[in-house]
Amino acid sequence: MRIAVIGSGAIGCLVAGYLKDRQEAVTLVGHGPVVDTVAGQGLVISGPRGNFSIPIDIAGSLNYIPELVILATKTQDIDSALADCKHLIQGSLLLTTQNGVQAEKIVSRYLPPEQILSSIVMFGATNLEPGKIVHNFEGSWILGSVFSQQANWPAIEGLSPVLSQAFPVTISRNIAGMKYLKIFVNANNCLPAILGKSMQEVFSDLAVSQISIAIWKEGLRIFDKLSLGLVSLPGFPLENLTKLTSLPTDKAAEIFSGMMKNLSQKPLYGSILQSIMRGKRSEIDYLNGEFVNLAQANNLSAPLNRILVEMVHEVESSKRFFSKEELIAKTKELI
Repeated sequence: MRIAVIGSGAIGCLVAGYLKDRQEAVTLVGHGPVVDTVAGQGLVISGPRGNFSIPIDIAGSLNYIPELVILATKTQDIDSALADCKHLIQGSLLLTTQNGVQAEKIVSRYLPPEQILSSIVMFGATNLEPGKIVHNFEGSWILGSVFSQQANWPAIEGLSPVLSQAFPVTISRNIAGMKYLKIFVNANNCLPAILGKSMQEVFSDLAVSQISIAIWKEGLRIFDKLSLGLVSLPGFPLENLTKLTSLPTDKAAEIFSGMMKNLSQKPLYGSILQSIMRGKRSEIDYLNGEFVNLAQANNLSAPLNRILVEMVHEVESSKRFFSKEELIAKTKELI
């Protein structure tokens, strides 16, 4: 199978590298310094599987017709990525990997639903230098389709043995509910981005961890009002969310802090802060911003998440991180 991985950030490089290491025909499509760097030294990956370099074909744009496109850009970059190569992918399967629930809607402007496959990545990686990836922790790769009526299950099942060479694959018949729960998993990434520190540093602080619990409580209130179903993820059952948010905030924060401090032995920054550190726009509008948009569209409110989205955008524009004291002052009335 000829595979094009479009997007040369943490997840795109990690997936491309591991598939190439298993002798799959993979081309990585990236932009900027990463193209020359990877062309010269390959992908440099470190983590639980060791430290090594993997030679891989890389190009600044797609220049052939692939059988499978693994789309690993941020959601906000999907349009520009696909507009450049739409003439080459009309017969291809396309697999989304983005956080949030908007990726498939954007991709459907370019391809019919039966060619669009959905996935959720439960593994973690960091990319702060071109072509250098830290694989922070292992996890499964969930496959499915958000288009229930037009889902191409034979294609999804056929991809499983290919992708499982990189990560253990789970096939879900309700990936939409899982993608909603993944928003909750990723929603706390805004706090390291606001403070400019690793997740381990940020969530060692119980006062900041209390903000995390409040983020979840506000999101759950919206989802309960709208009767939006959540489905357990491998490694993160729904009960993690419902039980923690049912506890007193201070007790829940202690448990949450313990979970987050032990996610990875190496510093873990989260997708939002990684984008900011690379001088790029983050995906905040598709994570905490999803809570805000759902609330606004249904005459509900999400004041905490709205403030946090605004703070991330201020960091993006000003290049200045907030102090812990500033974060607590801006959110204390909503915890």
